[in-house]
Amino acid sequence: MDVDTRLLRYFAAVAEEGGLTRAAGRLYVSQPALTKQIKQLEAQLGVRLFTRSKAGMALTEPGRALAERVPDLLAAWDLALRATRRAAGEAARVLRVGFLASAANEATQEIVAAFARRRPGWRADMRQASWANPSAGLAGGEVDVALLRLPFPGQAEFRVEVLFSEPRWIALPSSHPLAEREVIAFSELWDEPFVAAPEETGAWRDYWVGADERDGRPVRIGAVTGQPDEWLSAIANGYGVALAPESAARYYARPGVTYRPVTGVSASQVAVAWAPADDADPVVQDFVRCCLEHT
Repeated sequence: MDVDTRLLRYFAAVAEEGGLTRAAGRLYVSQPALTKQIKQLEAQLGVRLFTRSKAGMALTEPGRALAERVPDLLAAWDLALRATRRAAGEAARVLRVGFLASAANEATQEIVAAFARRRPGWRADMRQASWANPSAGLAGGEVDVALLRLPFPGQAEFRVEVLFSEPRWIALPSSHPLAEREVIAFSELWDEPFVAAPEETGAWRDYWVGADERDGRPVRIGAVTGQPDEWLSAIANGYGVALAPESAARYYARPGVTYRPVTGVSASQVAVAWAPADDADPVVQDFVRCCLEHT
């Protein structure tokens, strides 16, 4: 029987946290999505792993047996996966760099150029991820290092160095009544429908709809998108507004979409992140140094 390691990671988080709510927050996924994954794992194994109550999630005897073995299993798999991919990268002299949207903005090209100077013969293979994958492939081991925005799923499990911050603005349909304003208070947008990332991205989606900065007001979702082009089309077509980094006004200018500064929301942080296992990897660390020196 083959079991997706993602299901085992979700199981381990629920077992360690003793409840779906805390585990979902730790994993940056929604609670319904996490519940669905746990049920899927139970169905595949043919056993009940948890007993559910108002107090939380308690492991059954089969659940305890699995919980005792899963951490070592996942750790061994991660090491094997990273070693295999690292060997492939070293053979090809390629460093896999995951990123979201504009990555480190204007600094990205200088970072890549600095890495090439520091590591002659090596190439930084820039791999763009969709917003449905806010760790930009880092969590799944698809990349060696990532340029991304905080928070991201599983952030506590990785090394993270913040590179810079930039204000969050609001992207609106150009026909929107507020589009003529120079600055917009976020409270004026609480009742607007928002264009959001997929629900399974959890806290990532919450951050980009300002869920924690609404004074308890619920979020209205007008459209769900996973790519910049889809996002821009949804806004231009009037399906909703969206928080965005200030730099989006430069990188994603489009007829029908207007960007404006917004008050009442915190700034977005851009960071470089990597796995703790790569603390001693000289190539990864060279890239991290380039990021820190050129932002």
